[in-house]
Amino acid sequence: MVRVRLNLPSSEGRVARWLVAFMTLGFVALAAAAIAIGWITVRNRTFTAQILHTQDVRQAIATLQVEMEQSETARRGYVLTGMPLFATSYARTSGLLRPSIDGLRDQTRDNPRQTQRIDLIERRLDRLRALRAESIALVAGGRLAEAQRRFAVDASVPLMRGIRYRLQAMAADEVRLLAIRSERQQQTSALFLSAAGLAAILLLVVAILAILVIRRYTADLATSRDSLRDLNETLEEQVTERTADLSRANEEIQRFAYIVSHDLRSPLVNVMGFTAELATAAAPLAELIDRVEADAPQLMTEDARLAAREDLPEAIGFIRTSTQKMDRLINAILKLSREGRRTIAPEHVDPAQLVDTIIGSIQHVIDDRGAAVRVERPIPAVVTDRLALEQILSNLIENATKYLKPGRPGEIVVTGHKDRNRVILSVIDNGRGIDPRDHQRVFDLFRRSGQQDQPGEGIGLAHVRALAYRLGGTIDVQSTLGDGATFRLNLPTELSIQDIKA
Repeated sequence: MVRVRLNLPSSEGRVARWLVAFMTLGFVALAAAAIAIGWITVRNRTFTAQILHTQDVRQAIATLQVEMEQSETARRGYVLTGMPLFATSYARTSGLLRPSIDGLRDQTRDNPRQTQRIDLIERRLDRLRALRAESIALVAGGRLAEAQRRFAVDASVPLMRGIRYRLQAMAADEVRLLAIRSERQQQTSALFLSAAGLAAILLLVVAILAILVIRRYTADLATSRDSLRDLNETLEEQVTERTADLSRANEEIQRFAYIVSHDLRSPLVNVMGFTAELATAAAPLAELIDRVEADAPQLMTEDARLAAREDLPEAIGFIRTSTQKMDRLINAILKLSREGRRTIAPEHVDPAQLVDTIIGSIQHVIDDRGAAVRVERPIPAVVTDRLALEQILSNLIENATKYLKPGRPGEIVVTGHKDRNRVILSVIDNGRGIDPRDHQRVFDLFRRSGQQDQPGEGIGLAHVRALAYRLGGTIDVQSTLGDGATFRLNLPTELSIQDIKA
């Protein structure tokens, strides 16, 4: 694998880190400015609401003063002229006084000084109303002169003067509050403009820094793109060359394995032949020893008797066992070599149907070992080499039925599912399991795991892994001792000729 690493000079790296730090500080300051602007906006709304409230209070004071003057004017006109028109006007305007005072009291409830003034106004207004009611009643009763005489000496004028004074004081206090609140609003507006300006400056600085960083890394990206383009121009050629080298090396290894195993077979055949001759010659020798022992026992020695009857047959048995094992190993190497040279032929394969065929062919073995094999459908179809896949699944299923846990009926399940462009075939059993330390070892040639109470040379799973590689896939195992094992075969959904050549 070809890897490309692009390292910036240390000075450029420091500049980049400084730019990132500046941008971070800028964003933090911008966030702080946004918070400040929000807080200022809330305060400005508060001051605006207070100003509007002050304006409403001033308007209510002015309205109350106008209603007071109008009602007093109407009463005087009625007392002086006795005309009903003035009585009607007085009734209308005097009826507005109570709602106006109540509304003003509600609006100034947060101002104790204004509330005290309203209390004084209300007490004077009650006294004034009594005098006005008396005057209106005298005029209405036809006693106009009496009403005029009393009007000239009653306390209505001082009472009105006191009410006017306190209304003017209330208006002056509201003017003072309006000035204070307007100044606060102006200060808040100025602060808002300052914060907004600072935020704009910070935003500009952050934008400039961001542009610098983007330009910097855009230039680096362009350099990397040029390097990758140069690499890609030669990558295909490099891959082709290395694939050809690997193919030649693989073919060389296969030829070497074939030659070695073939050359080993010739001396092995000789050894096996001479061993057979020795076994044949040992029989007359044993008969001779028997006759000598019967006819002339004084000529027989213990060493000769042991050599003819025990040592020589035992040695021949050891030689024969070893040569048979070597013959099996050589056959295994030849089998792997032939599989490596066999041409892979992709075709459409239904794994579930293939497993059914395998189960049918070894059903007697499965029954003899007390196991049961089933297929969980559906299993996705694949395009692969049928013979290689059949050999893989046959080996995995036979191993599962071979290494059962004593005292527990064997259950083997074959499942499959699709994962993007791959198909995962799993052979799950409840057998004796495999030690996690041996999960990779079991796929090595001539290596076995656990108790060796079953016949075998340790080539089955090595053959399975070699076939899986040829099919463009992998195989692994998940297992713990005593809890069974799961072998997972990972294959491409479609094996192409290009995959085989690669």
